[in-house]
Amino acid sequence: MQEPLVAIVGPTAVGKTRLSLALAQDLDGEIISADSMQIYKKMDIGTAKASQEEQKLVPHYMIDIIEPDQEFSVADFQTRVDELIPKISQKGKLPLLVGGTGLYVKSVIDGFIFPDMEVDWELRKRLEEEAEEYGTQHVHDKLREIDSKLADKLHPNDLRRVIRGIEVYQQTGKTTTYFKEKAKNTPPRYQAVKIGLRRSRENLYQRINQRVDLMIKEGLIDEVRELYDEGYNRDLISMQGLGYKEIIAYFEGEYDLDEAIRLIKRDTRHFAKRQFTWFKRDKSINWFDVEEYDFDSLLNEVKEIVGSKIK
Repeated sequence: MQEPLVAIVGPTAVGKTRLSLALAQDLDGEIISADSMQIYKKMDIGTAKASQEEQKLVPHYMIDIIEPDQEFSVADFQTRVDELIPKISQKGKLPLLVGGTGLYVKSVIDGFIFPDMEVDWELRKRLEEEAEEYGTQHVHDKLREIDSKLADKLHPNDLRRVIRGIEVYQQTGKTTTYFKEKAKNTPPRYQAVKIGLRRSRENLYQRINQRVDLMIKEGLIDEVRELYDEGYNRDLISMQGLGYKEIIAYFEGEYDLDEAIRLIKRDTRHFAKRQFTWFKRDKSINWFDVEEYDFDSLLNEVKEIVGSKIK
């Protein structure tokens, strides 16, 4: 018997948090965050985490689990959530996987078969030095020799993933493409219902701009300043997050605060577009155009779909 699971997905600022809180309360559920930035401690405002009050209403998981300088992979996420879902189900609760990190959602529902391997820090350092000396194309060519399909998908400047592809092959003797193909042939892992939220571009972009203004008002600059003063620099994956990298660049004199805010809004709009493009490829998502409903009607329709597909 597969555990039931509801996934609520869509671009940033579309309204996932509000719907998931109401749905969890009505269906006796608990929320698992599928957001690659909300895993970090000390990063609350810029990642739009559920507030302490909201987390008291409904139990939340996969929030504040690592420090900003720690590594965390999709495989780590899948492993932890695979442990959480049965525990939530055994309590008689409904797990809700909520967030906009498509790869996180896909890893749980569709399943990736990740190679069991340790990080090869020496290899990574050597390849990074080669990229520095000879250019990223040099390292990308090395990947192409062992995994041409992955190389076709990755830009040479996406050095982290290029190096990871080489690392997988060096340690396992098999390519990343091999593991992805193997994962495609695995049966469904959960009895999952996917709910997607979308809005018109104009409405979503307006909400993004308003959210960024609210984050600034709520203290985003002070939040980033504290992290920066603690030594968390812009090279960290966590500090590459929207709102963080732009404010750090402002601290370092690259531009003024108004320009930093403009860039946060612009980059967040671009990010939302990429998120929607990712989710749009998944034909199993039940889409809802949020602007066509009042909130109660939206909630009731989502509950009907969930009730019809999860027994």
